[in-house]
Amino acid sequence: MPNEQISVFDIFKIGIGPSSSHTLGPWRAAQQFTNSLAAQGLLANVVQIKILLYGSLAKTGKGHGTDIAILLGLAGGDPVTFDVNAIDSTVAQIKGEKKLALAGSFEIDFSYQDDLIFLFSESLPFHPNAVTFQAFLSNGKAISETYYSIGGGFVVKEGQDSNEKELVELPFPIEKASELLHWCLTTGLKVSEIVMENEAAWRPEAETKKGILQHFKVIKECIYRGCHTSGFLPGGLEVARRAAKLNQRLIGEQTYSDYDSWITAIRNGGMGFNYILDWVSCFALAVNEENAAFGRVVTAPTNGASGVIPAVLQYFITFCNGYTEEKIIQFIACASEIGSIFKKGATISAAMGGCQAEIGVSSAMAAAALTECLGGSQRQVLMAAEIAMEHHLGLTCDPIGGLVQIPCIERNTMGAIKAITASQLALQSNPDKAKVSLDAVVNTMWETALDMNAKYKETSDGGLATKVPISLPEC
Repeated sequence: MPNEQISVFDIFKIGIGPSSSHTLGPWRAAQQFTNSLAAQGLLANVVQIKILLYGSLAKTGKGHGTDIAILLGLAGGDPVTFDVNAIDSTVAQIKGEKKLALAGSFEIDFSYQDDLIFLFSESLPFHPNAVTFQAFLSNGKAISETYYSIGGGFVVKEGQDSNEKELVELPFPIEKASELLHWCLTTGLKVSEIVMENEAAWRPEAETKKGILQHFKVIKECIYRGCHTSGFLPGGLEVARRAAKLNQRLIGEQTYSDYDSWITAIRNGGMGFNYILDWVSCFALAVNEENAAFGRVVTAPTNGASGVIPAVLQYFITFCNGYTEEKIIQFIACASEIGSIFKKGATISAAMGGCQAEIGVSSAMAAAALTECLGGSQRQVLMAAEIAMEHHLGLTCDPIGGLVQIPCIERNTMGAIKAITASQLALQSNPDKAKVSLDAVVNTMWETALDMNAKYKETSDGGLATKVPISLPEC
């Protein structure tokens, strides 16, 4: 998409799991539809709503919570602030009473069985993740709008430009990694500094920093909560949460009372290779288990891959003395630019490109950010991103039962470990001798996505999803 302008807050969004494309995106689409009705002065005239789900949204929608997200969005809830503990009761009330308070205020009759339609065999040409909202009015007329959830919580309304933000004049316009490198080398600025200069075109620097730190607050709370919550994940697969038990085993007899003292306790355990490796896995498991349990997470750049960047950032904070606001802002800013390059040149949607578009992109983002924060050059930063993605090419998206659990949760640990390894390789290498550029791997990833069989693109029709015998009513 030429001239697409992507902010750090487009790549990193606060939301509710388990999926950015199947949960957060449809939630935002439902909000946009009610806002559209409100703008036309039609909310009070609506007597019935029907929702049509197409393609991947239909096939894995229930496992990903698409139905839940749409109901909450139509009812006026916002994923940034909605109480995650009230999700089940709110949805149960809508289903039980067969009533929906449109935009939180205008009550209409609503049948979950009849008005929310899963079109498993139909797909729209623009994107596999499509939803059509139909509002029937008291005067006999109807309003219909179609939205596409294109990955990472990004939503495009049919017939409108995909760039929702007002275009601004960026000091450093970037579409490709080569352009990013050009600006870095001509100015001497780091990738994160280029990002901050561009962000200043939208808002004051202080506001950007405050927003990034707010996102980090959600990230660290998610990690900590995930490392201290046991039980089983919802959905019917009976997947046991592992992060809490692993945290308990690793922490041993040490005591702590909050996030900061927890970090100190972890550091007291030493710097052994296996020990650090286990902690990185623990961090990644924690976040993605929270995501699978409809917890509040930050897309990074998607919900399904939301554990990779937090795990690598937590590794940097805990074992590389990176616990400063400046370093955290630097890490997240740098990561966001790599994510935006992949979105512009390829995709961050598993329904378009398989899991390489989610875990692969997040691993590349984390590798680049870690490299910069550890003192790597601009060339080494891009090299780290290239290495990480190079070894995720072709990764399929085949969630068992349509749930963001198997193999998704463990893949977050693998993505985090690969990111750290890619960073170390880049830091120990001369990027001038690299044979593959980041732009080349972005192009290759997109070509691979186009060649990939559709059944490996978040449909649960292929791969591991067909090898485990299950019978889940929500799939």
